[in-house]
Amino acid sequence: MKYLLAMYMNPDVWDGLSDQDKDEVMTGHGEFIRRIRESGEMISTQALGGPAESAVVRLAGGVPAVTDGPFVESKEFLAGFYLVECASRERACEVAAMIPDAKIEGLGIEVRPVVFFADAETESEFAG
Repeated sequence: MKYLLAMYMNPDVWDGLSDQDKDEVMTGHGEFIRRIRESGEMISTQALGGPAESAVVRLAGGVPAVTDGPFVESKEFLAGFYLVECASRERACEVAAMIPDAKIEGLGIEVRPVVFFADAETESEFAG
């Protein structure tokens, strides 16, 4: 089963960390990537731009309405994700716990099963 491991950023929490703690989180991602590649569970990962570079698009009366920011009203924002293939939800949670951000109080990793997945090899496939 495929799982999205979504990493949420809280700028207040991040800004409160020491430079050493920030460096440990950032370098920890390299070690995490190495481990899940070796286990064969890594599909992909992406880091996302911050709210200042983002927009929300909604249709209002059939006309696109674009506003700043990736969220309605929140300090936290989606900062990046890992897409992994794990044998179970429990394993996906174990993998998520290895992401360096998970050990920082005030940050967390959301584990969500992927219910549909389309890739370049096939027109579409259902996850699982």
